[in-house]
Amino acid sequence: MKAVADSSVLIALSRIGQLRLLQCRFADGVLIPDAVWDEVVETGGDRPGVSEVRAASWIQRRRVKDQDYVRLLRADLDAGEAEAIALAREEGAEVILLDEKEARRTARRLGIQVLGTVGLLIWARREGLIPSLRELLQTLQEEGGFRLSREVCATRVVAQ
Repeated sequence: MKAVADSSVLIALSRIGQLRLLQCRFADGVLIPDAVWDEVVETGGDRPGVSEVRAASWIQRRRVKDQDYVRLLRADLDAGEAEAIALAREEGAEVILLDEKEARRTARRLGIQVLGTVGLLIWARREGLIPSLRELLQTLQEEGGFRLSREVCATRVVAQ
C-alpha cells in the first residue's frame, strides 16, 4: 500500500518511540514531500523525528511536480500539508497520513483516504504491536502537547 505522510504523524510517532509502526503498516514504505523533509529533518533542530526520519530507509523523499496545485492548496494549508496532499494525488497513494483537521478535511474532499496518529495507534493495538493505546496517547498529550478531542478520549477503543 502506497502512503504519503505529513510531518505531524512522523513527529508524534517519533516522540513516543513508535515510528516503526509506519513501516509495519506500510510495507512498501512511506513517501514524504520536500516540505515535510525540510520541516522534520532540516529545520527540526533537536525535536523528535530528526534522526529517526533521516535514518529510515523505508521513508522516501519526493519532489511534488505540480507546484501550481501546491500554491492553490496553500491558501488554507501549511507547506507540508499542501505538498503531502499534492504528492498523494500525483502518486495515486491509497492513504495520506495527516493529523490537522483542515488538512484532513481537504484530503477527504479530494477523495484521498486519511489516517492519523490515533488511527494508526488503534490499528497497532488491534494487531498486538503495542501493549497499551491509552499509555501512548497519554504520553503524546503530556510530553508532546498532542491534542485529543473529548470524544476520542471517551471512546471504548482508547480505554484499552
